[in-house]
Amino acid sequence: MKESDAAPVSAAQAALAARIKEKNASLSAHHGPGQKKTLFSKSEKNSKFPQKELIKLCRGMSSMLRANINTADALKYYSNGHPSPFVRSTLKTVREHIDTGQPAYAAFSKCGKFDDKFVSLIRAGTDAGQLDQAFESIAGRLKKEAEFKSKMRKATMLPSIIIFALIMLFIGAQLRIIPEIEKIIKDVGQEPDALSAILFKMSHITKKIWVFVVAGIIGSVATFFMVEKVRNAVVYFLMARWRLLRKLVMGMRQLLFLGTMEMLHSNGINLSKAVEISAESLKGTPMYEELISAGKRYLETGLPFSEAVRKFTSCDPQVSHLISIGERSSSLAQQLKLLTNMYEEDVDQIVSEFAQIVNIFVLIAAAILITMVFIGAFLPIFLMGPKMMNGQGL
Repeated sequence: MKESDAAPVSAAQAALAARIKEKNASLSAHHGPGQKKTLFSKSEKNSKFPQKELIKLCRGMSSMLRANINTADALKYYSNGHPSPFVRSTLKTVREHIDTGQPAYAAFSKCGKFDDKFVSLIRAGTDAGQLDQAFESIAGRLKKEAEFKSKMRKATMLPSIIIFALIMLFIGAQLRIIPEIEKIIKDVGQEPDALSAILFKMSHITKKIWVFVVAGIIGSVATFFMVEKVRNAVVYFLMARWRLLRKLVMGMRQLLFLGTMEMLHSNGINLSKAVEISAESLKGTPMYEELISAGKRYLETGLPFSEAVRKFTSCDPQVSHLISIGERSSSLAQQLKLLTNMYEEDVDQIVSEFAQIVNIFVLIAAAILITMVFIGAFLPIFLMGPKMMNGQGL
């Protein structure tokens, strides 16, 4: 009986897989050898799903799943008529994987357009039977990240442009204005005063190194934003020396972990599996290995999970404390929810403080550069007047 029930399903899946394979083969034959058509253009082949579109997708999927629409149909309804070809083709690929019998998280993962955090939360929702909550949670997390990025852009974008413009103005003054002043003073047969001599020497040095300085600034900024290892190294270095930044990063990481844990555990997923799945959302960070190690110690040695968190992770003391209360009073789900709410409030407050401090730092740097431009470009002009008068015998 079981074999006869399973056979049609397997046959249907095999037929669908064969149709997909046949379609890809026909596309390959149509475009010639070595020119197989893909669903993505060259510029989009290695790109990730846009964050703004992902927020809209998660909200739409959450509402449709709550209305008891299955995942494949929800993806179909969302993608049909969407103005972006990239979104349509990406979701079509995901839907095809789901139609072959793969779970939602595996379909999104194989697509290659979604990061580990997204996939791990989808897996958590799938395992907990609360996929609509997973999409809703992702939308909330992404919205908070977007708000943080928006605040940081407002705090740094305009001042950074001003700073770069002031640097270029300073270099321009050192290359054009200062040499002309130096030449005029020599032409009238006068010796520069001590301050002007220092500024002239600075102009000579700037003329030799300005290309390397500008290239270094541009290269450093580009490397920071484009190379993940460099960006992580810079963040870790700053975290070790700036307490507020460490609180921000650690707060966001613990919020992501605890929110996923709460969703899983409150829906009947056992603690060790919940830890393993939740840790996936922190891949690429030191906390991932810490949480995996804590989960193994809890599972293999019988150590209370709160003790494993306290001894083997860098989580805040309040995390292990409240988890310990939950373990002793059989209210772990409630304590995880309390921790999640606490970290949501803390992260919101820290983001505002961080943006304000960064804004102050950037404005101070701009003020210093304005002073340097004035001293380097305009002060020699003021000092030149008496020298010219002396040179003309006035």
